[in-house]
Amino acid sequence: AEVAKHKSATDCWFIINGKVYDVTNFLVDHPGGEDALLAVAGKDASQDFEEVGHSDSAKEQMEQFLVG
Repeated sequence: AEVAKHKSATDCWFIINGKVYDVTNFLVDHPGGEDALLAVAGKDASQDFEEVGHSDSAKEQMEQFLVG
């Protein structure tokens, strides 16, 4: 429920595989564009993340955005 409050370009969180990430500062740098992240802001993005087929390096990079 807390994550659902963070769904804007100035406060963007989502859940992937049970972990919460704050990607607010990554929006403009996301190779897939910020709209892709904003579309899942405040939600569980696990399925979207897996369907895109992110690289291992992308998965490692996410750790810096881990909230908990």
